[in-house]
Amino acid sequence: MTPKFCPLPVPSQIKGQRDNRFGRFGVLICNAAEQHAREEVTEISEEQLFRTFRTNIGGHFFMVQAALPHLEKGASIICTTSVTAYRGQDLLIDYGSSKGAILSFVRAMSSKLAPRGIRVNGVAPGRIWPPLIPASFPPYKVEDIGKCAPLGRLGEPNEVAPSMLFLACEDVSYMTGQVLHPNGGDLIGGLSSNEIVNLGRIDLCGSCCGSDR
Repeated sequence: MTPKFCPLPVPSQIKGQRDNRFGRFGVLICNAAEQHAREEVTEISEEQLFRTFRTNIGGHFFMVQAALPHLEKGASIICTTSVTAYRGQDLLIDYGSSKGAILSFVRAMSSKLAPRGIRVNGVAPGRIWPPLIPASFPPYKVEDIGKCAPLGRLGEPNEVAPSMLFLACEDVSYMTGQVLHPNGGDLIGGLSSNEIVNLGRIDLCGSCCGSDR
């Protein structure tokens, strides 16, 4: 059953867009997510697993479903996945799995909606400093998060926003099914320089630094 909260914002947003200078509902950004760090996979309850998937991939799915009848040719759908969809994260197994589902959703929906001229892309942030990180991890993990990124620090939300804006822009009309990676220099599909240096003494950054977005 479609959650009630998903269809509710769509009519009010469309009315607001039509009442102002933009005149149409042209961009949908799906960004809601939750994560709960667990040391062992056996500590992940059925309730936590279903809740994480329902919020993360379910929120994307049902918002797109609700918005799709109102989106026209040239519209852009932007989904928020994560570096954990590519790297994994051993404290966030359910979260990383849900973000992998979002990645598959981007690829499937981009193919489905391309004939209608609607673009579907994603953003996969790395370790970004929202309240989600200190709320999810013990203090000893929070202290080290971000240090092994090539840029040596956590990112800020305003450093992710330009990727969203870029994908929403009409100048990107020939890009669909793609994912941008504001992640501080982590190489997706390869080892960063820091990982090569550290490979002999610690496990890869996905595990040593904790979470991302």
